[in-house]
Order: sequence, then C-alpha cells, then structure tokens
Amino acid sequence: MCSSPGPTRCANELPWALRTGMDETGGSLIPQRFQIEFLGRRRELITFVGGVGAWLLAPHAATAQPSDRVRRIAMLSGFAATDPEAQARVAALQQGLKELGWTEGRNVSIEFRWGTGGAEQMRKFARELVDLKPDLILGMTTPAVTALVQETKTIPILFVNIVDPLGRGFISNMARPGGNVTGFLNFEFSMGGKWLETLKRIAPAIKRVALVFNPDTAPFAGSFVRVAEVAAPSFGIEPIATAAHDDGELERAVADFAAKPAGGLIVLPDSFTTGHRDLIVALTARYRLPAVYPLRVFAASGGLISDGGDPIDIFRRAASYVDRILKGANPGDLPVQAPTKFELVINLKTAKALGLEVPPMLVARADEVIE
Repeated sequence: MCSSPGPTRCANELPWALRTGMDETGGSLIPQRFQIEFLGRRRELITFVGGVGAWLLAPHAATAQPSDRVRRIAMLSGFAATDPEAQARVAALQQGLKELGWTEGRNVSIEFRWGTGGAEQMRKFARELVDLKPDLILGMTTPAVTALVQETKTIPILFVNIVDPLGRGFISNMARPGGNVTGFLNFEFSMGGKWLETLKRIAPAIKRVALVFNPDTAPFAGSFVRVAEVAAPSFGIEPIATAAHDDGELERAVADFAAKPAGGLIVLPDSFTTGHRDLIVALTARYRLPAVYPLRVFAASGGLISDGGDPIDIFRRAASYVDRILKGANPGDLPVQAPTKFELVINLKTAKALGLEVPPMLVARADEVIE
C-alpha cells in the first residue's frame, strides 16, 4: 500500500499503460520512430560507458612515468674516474635527471667509461659502449665525442661541455644539427679576446702571453689563438701558441717561456689542461707567471683568475635533453645550446703571492673571490 497524500500517486497505483508503456495485450504504446531513437541512444550510451571504462583501465603513454622500462645511458669521458671535477659534473647531470623523474637503479642505468689515454683507447671504449646498444650515449670531451661519432650513426649522441662541434664535423647546423648528434657548448671562440683583456687588467705589466693547450685533445685551439692574435695589438701583447702533449712537454714549455720577462699564460679549455690543472697551477707559482684560466676549478686549485662558463650548470641543463631523447625526441631536431651562466673567480691569495694589486672594479665584477 502507498500512503502518499494528496495528488502524488505511487507507481503501483498508476494505470498499467502508464507504468509499462504497453497496452493490455503487451503492445507498445510508444510510436515506432521514438522507439528506434531511444534504442539508438541507449546503444551510444552503453558504447560510451564501456569506452570510458576501457580508457580508465588501460595504460596511457601521455601520463606514463619514465619507469615503463629501464633506459640505458652510456657515458664516455676523457677524464680520470677519480677526478673530483668530473665526478661533480656527473653528479649535476644525475641530479637534473632525478628532478625529471629518472633515477638510477629504478628506471635508468648509466654505464661509464673513463679514458685519459690516446685516440685508440677512446675508440676502444666507444666500440664497447655502442655494442651495449644503449638508448643514448653522452660524450663529455672532444676526444670522446670524436670516437663516438665514428662508431655509430644511429644511436643518439649527446655532447656536453665541448667546443666547436660544427668545425669538428659532429653536426651540420647549430640550430638543426641533423643526424644523431646534438648537445651543449662550453665556450665560443670570442673568449680568446676576453681572456687577453682579463689578464691585462689583473697584470698590466705583461707583454707576452703563452696560450697553452694539447693539440691532441684540443684540435680547436687554433681558433682561440687566431682570435687572440687579432685582439692582441690593442693590448700591446704578443700571443704565442704553446702546445704540449704530455707532462714533460708542458713543464719544458712553461720553463722556456718563463725564461723571458713580462710573460703570462692563458690556459685554453681542454680535457688535458683541466686534468693537469694542479701541475699547471704549480708551474705558474714556481715561475711567478700571472695566468687566466677557463674554469673555476683552476682558481679553486690556486690559480690566479678564471673566466668562463659554469660546467656544473651545463651538465644540469643537459639532463633536459637526455629526458627528451629518452622520451622519443630526435637529436637532430634539438638545437645546440650555448652556455648561459658564466663565472669570474679571483684568487686574492695567489694575487698577493705574485705581488699583484687586483683593481677594485675587477673585484666588484667577480662572482666569487677566494681569500
């Protein structure tokens, strides 16, 4: 029984036709065209609901985390595995990857090769890494990238912290590299003139400057030298290209150069000079030579002044390209990136030992002053 008061009626009190939509014989009272329309909409609703259910249960590429499978990264470096500077750069890359969702041991693995030997050792390591068939290979130095591009034209290669990829033939265009290679620069050749200016400001008495490099690991050095040669007359300086292939040649070259007065050094960016920074800084102290360096790590090791890009920042930024390539981006479509962060670092303790008075304006410009 229904106890609903007033005009409201319970369903069981309604006439049969209103409750069922049928007459007493079971025939439909609803016109046929409305029956057809209703059934069509019902099918659409069932299809839609079923589709939504399937979508909710299915995995989605757009929302999937990088942990779908473990991606393999290979890394080839021209530094020793024990070099603190090299390890700091790798740590910056790993931190950048972690911030983008890539964590070693969970969804990404990194295979390293560290080579401070010659070209043949680099080729051997490059072949080993290519044979692993990684998703991406990262090259940390010019010799490393040179070996990698000779070994594969298909596996994506990301260079980080190198000079002149266009001149070395690694890419065909800076904005659209093409092929399987792209990456991050650390210096442009215009720095050759800036280093001359910085050295002249901190040591006004210099008349001769040796530009130190290893031609095997810095085949691009000639371009820095040419820029310095063009700028040198305006500073009253004679630039001298000074090549050294090993420790012995380096020591002899610096000693010979220091035999004449009013000299200073510009140490060019090079995996050899960076790897031998302690020796170079010791030689400049021994022969009392003012020197400008390309990286902060030289000033932190006792060098007079450094002026250049921040490699830690470059490696951290490189993680963004690793992320994009692992997610399917074509390296040839990713433009080569220039450094965006530069640091001028002055070691006042070294300046005092050399008897130099650092101009207050230069100190004011410094990003860091070591005392």
